[in-house]
Amino acid sequence: MPSVLSCKRCAVDGKEQMLLAEERPDLIESLDPGCNANNNSRSCSRSACLREEERERLSIHESLDYLTSHSKVYKKWLQGQTYRMDWDRWLLMGLIGIIVGTLGFLIHQIIDYLIKLKWELVENYIQFFCPTGAPSGLPEVIGFLNGASIQHIFNIKTFGGTFLSCVLAVASGLFCGPEGPMIHLGAIIGYGLSQFKSEILGIHLPSLTRFWNSADKRNFITAGAGAGIASVFHAPVGGLLFTLEEVASFWDIKLAWQTFFCCMMAAFTTDLLSSSLSGFVYRGQFGFFKAEKRILFWVKNLLDMSVLAFVPAIFLGILGGLLGALFVFLNIKINKLRMWFFSTIPKTSLRKTAKLLEAVLILVLTITATVYVPYFFHCTPVKILPMFDLTSKSENISHAMWQISEYNCPPATLHIRPDLTKNSNQTFNEAAALLAESGMRGIMYLFRRGTHEEFGYASLFTALVFYFLLSCLTAGSAVASGLVIPMLYIGALYGRIVGLILVSILGVQYGAWIDPGLFAAVGAASFFSGVSRLTISLTVIMVEITNDVQSLLLIMLAVMVAKMVGDWFNMSLYSSLLKLKCIPYLDVEPFVCHRKNWLNLELFAARDVMKPHVKVLRLKENIAFLAQLLTNTSHSGFPVVYKSKPDQAEVFLGTITRLELCVLLENEAIFETEAMEGSHSSPIILPYQKIRVEKLHDQQWMTVLLGRYSTDPQYQQLFINLEPYINKSAVSVQANFSLQRTYVIFRSLGLRHLTVVNLQNQVVGIITRKDLMSFQLEEKLGLQRTPQQPHSDEESLIQEEI
Repeated sequence: MPSVLSCKRCAVDGKEQMLLAEERPDLIESLDPGCNANNNSRSCSRSACLREEERERLSIHESLDYLTSHSKVYKKWLQGQTYRMDWDRWLLMGLIGIIVGTLGFLIHQIIDYLIKLKWELVENYIQFFCPTGAPSGLPEVIGFLNGASIQHIFNIKTFGGTFLSCVLAVASGLFCGPEGPMIHLGAIIGYGLSQFKSEILGIHLPSLTRFWNSADKRNFITAGAGAGIASVFHAPVGGLLFTLEEVASFWDIKLAWQTFFCCMMAAFTTDLLSSSLSGFVYRGQFGFFKAEKRILFWVKNLLDMSVLAFVPAIFLGILGGLLGALFVFLNIKINKLRMWFFSTIPKTSLRKTAKLLEAVLILVLTITATVYVPYFFHCTPVKILPMFDLTSKSENISHAMWQISEYNCPPATLHIRPDLTKNSNQTFNEAAALLAESGMRGIMYLFRRGTHEEFGYASLFTALVFYFLLSCLTAGSAVASGLVIPMLYIGALYGRIVGLILVSILGVQYGAWIDPGLFAAVGAASFFSGVSRLTISLTVIMVEITNDVQSLLLIMLAVMVAKMVGDWFNMSLYSSLLKLKCIPYLDVEPFVCHRKNWLNLELFAARDVMKPHVKVLRLKENIAFLAQLLTNTSHSGFPVVYKSKPDQAEVFLGTITRLELCVLLENEAIFETEAMEGSHSSPIILPYQKIRVEKLHDQQWMTVLLGRYSTDPQYQQLFINLEPYINKSAVSVQANFSLQRTYVIFRSLGLRHLTVVNLQNQVVGIITRKDLMSFQLEEKLGLQRTPQQPHSDEESLIQEEI
């Protein structure tokens, strides 16, 4: 007996029926094994033909339905609910922010503590081991919020592994940051607190059952992801805008307010705890938010701008777009090679061991570069030393350089002159300061103003090459790592190089705006945009983490140019990873290419991409028929039709999901016979609480049950009345409805199925998420007609259907 959810083709009258398949059949029906010969998809950067194994990987992801089934039992359940002012929702949003903020504080403190411990335990050589964990998880979170069901990304095991892997990876010295994992951890907290149930821990809290639906789950995950960014960067507004621009696919003003509140609480909690604790050591002054502590890369000295500064900003934008596109290209190639290599290892234990060894190898390469490369550089006197203020971050920077100088530089001595001024002969190793230090501290060095001669061309170019290559290699490995810090660092390195060139050509006397630190910040924003293609949120985050409002226009210009240049070559890194991982993600706008030309979907109709010959259900269905249907197909939903009069045609009424049918079949008390139809006894109706489940508790038992229903003759005489459980608000479109607008409706509403009807409201097809993927649209529309030969006008369609 096949599994209930197995992928199987149902032969009816000698024809294969691929009906409402939400898994493999829904993806591969009517597709040739290879690419369409007439479709040169390589000329279109956003879409490409998929190999058969990629189609198989893509097919395992089901879709989520964010609209609650508007059935009779649902409305009855709503009537029994008391009116609430959403106080519990706001309470949960605040609680999520507080916990995410605390988590961000812990991550920073643990990383700082481990880095300090690492420097105390070693003198000349670093021998620090980092176990592997899960990758950052950001593409999976983006895919889930887009409507794709991805398993095991929000459980407690993933949380523990990501947290441990993140702090050890960053503290070990790998070229990565905690941002991506913090977004994932925040999303897990948002999911866990709102649902407050765990199969692993056996926890269930009945008072939060009203949030046990896909729409509320999506909103809390969105808020948690934004809180992760707000906490790790101390940037609440940036966290809000990041979720809007990159993470969330569904947005409204109510969710914006709640996410804003959650991000505010996360940033406040992190700032509050960080105000008096450093490396888990109490420093006093609890509740005093000092600028040098709260602002991550605080720029003290703001510079007067000149209109001439926009010229190098444009150049940095172009450079950021080019290097960002190159970074995306190389990283995707490396990850494809990585995935291919691991797929050749058949044994799971050996595959995990290979991933661990790869992470160790990357760590060894990184440590080798950071330890031995600085020995090829001589010691440089510190040209501008900050005043030694025991309560300022400047002392931390000076102390860090003191540690770095132990590589091959003599120890410094401090002299106090008779006039009480301080003088020091401190020297430091430029390459060691850029490579051996943590990414955050290195960015502080590069952003500092008035330090024109602190780093030379050789150290900057060397650090740029190593950071670019090793960051590209690290991203995608089996460690929970983020790319924001490496992106900022790489951009700051070439931005400072451009600043040094301007100083060499024009001199500092030409204007205060000719400062390598200024162009390091602009370069950081440009490379960040070139890789991620972010604009609005990135600009706000840069201002929040530097406090440099004066360079706002330069950052905006560089970010816009970098995005435009990068989009010319390829997609963003996150979009490329979604495609690489075969997650069915729907972009804001569909991009479909045929014969080197972009197709205008307004010239096509829903009928061009729908699955025809749809298997439908009636209001009253036979138990044996339902059991056979569920056994022989893997479809996740079915349209329901009815006749208002016996002599009329069946018309579309609503939909019912596969899971709901399985729950109904588990309860034999609701089965009816033909004789019960005319009786006056009230039928038994399952309450909405029993229908609202996420998965079957015992799938094997359900398989056995369906087998019995299919073979036992007594179930041939039993029926189920589906009318109370049908979603009568299911969305449908006519067959001649614009395909462009069909796509917008499907994505905007977060649909799982979209029924296609004719002018008489009869079901003629079905559209699912995978039917609207770019490669599917390419192949289906390429076989239909060219853009110059659209459907005939509406009048001929009406005549055809009538």
